[in-house]
Amino acid sequence: MPQDNATLNRAYAPHDLAQILAAHDIDGTVLVQAAATLHETEYMLGLADASPFVKGVVGWIDFEDPSHLKHLESWAQHPKFLGVRPMIQDIPDVDWMLREDVQWAYAALIDLDLTFDALGFAQHIPNFLTIAQRYPALRVVYDHAMKPQIRDQRAGKDIFPAWAEGMRRLAQETSGMCKMSGLVTEADDAWQVEDLAPFTAHVLEVFGPDRVMWGSDWPVCRLLAEYDVWYAAAQTLTRGLSADEKAAVFGGSAARFYRLS
Repeated sequence: MPQDNATLNRAYAPHDLAQILAAHDIDGTVLVQAAATLHETEYMLGLADASPFVKGVVGWIDFEDPSHLKHLESWAQHPKFLGVRPMIQDIPDVDWMLREDVQWAYAALIDLDLTFDALGFAQHIPNFLTIAQRYPALRVVYDHAMKPQIRDQRAGKDIFPAWAEGMRRLAQETSGMCKMSGLVTEADDAWQVEDLAPFTAHVLEVFGPDRVMWGSDWPVCRLLAEYDVWYAAAQTLTRGLSADEKAAVFGGSAARFYRLS
C-alpha cells in the first residue's frame, strides 16, 4: 500500500468489516489479495479460519515461477481457498499474460478447480479474451468491470464505446463473469450515481444479472466512498432488476462462481 496514503496504509481486521456487514444484513464476504506476496495469502487464510463471515480467499502466486505450483496444490486443500489474482494491472507489459512461461499457471488452476480473477484495464481486454478462449474450462471473473476510466468520461473524453465493445465481446465470447465493483475509484471525488449508470447498465445488459457479482472493493473504495455509500449507489443502479436478479448480483452469482456453501 502507498506509504503516504493514510486510508490504505493501515491495518484492517475482520472486526472493522463485521459491523458494516451486519448493518446491511450481509452474511459473508470474500477476501481478495492486494499484495503480490505468498505471505499475504497465508495471512488471509488465517483470518478466514478465525472469521465465519469470511467465506473465501482469492490469493496470489508468482505466475513466472513454476515452483509456486506447490503453493497452489497446498492451498487447494484449504476449504476457503478459492483461486488467485495476478496483479496484471501493475505489469508494464500488456502482453505479459500471453507469455509462454506463465501458461502453466492457467492449466494448474483448471486442474485444481480454482478460479482466476482477471485484474486489468480496458487495454487488457483483447488478451483476457484470448486467455478465456484458449482455456475454456478456466473459471474467470473480470474484476472491476475492467476498470473503465470514468474520470476521463466525466472530463469529456468518450472512452465508453471502446470499453463497451470490449465488455460485450467478453460477455458473448467467453463464459466469464463480471464484478460490478471498483467503479467509484475510477471516477473522481465529484462522482455521482448517474456517472456510473451507463457502465453498470451495460455490464448488466451484456452479461446478464446471473453473471454479474457486486463487490465492495473495501477498503480501497474508501478512497472515494465508504462501503455504505457505494452499497447504496449499487442498490440505486440495480433498482430496475427483479428480486431474483438482484439476489444474483448481490450474492448469488458470487456464491455460484466461487462455489461457496
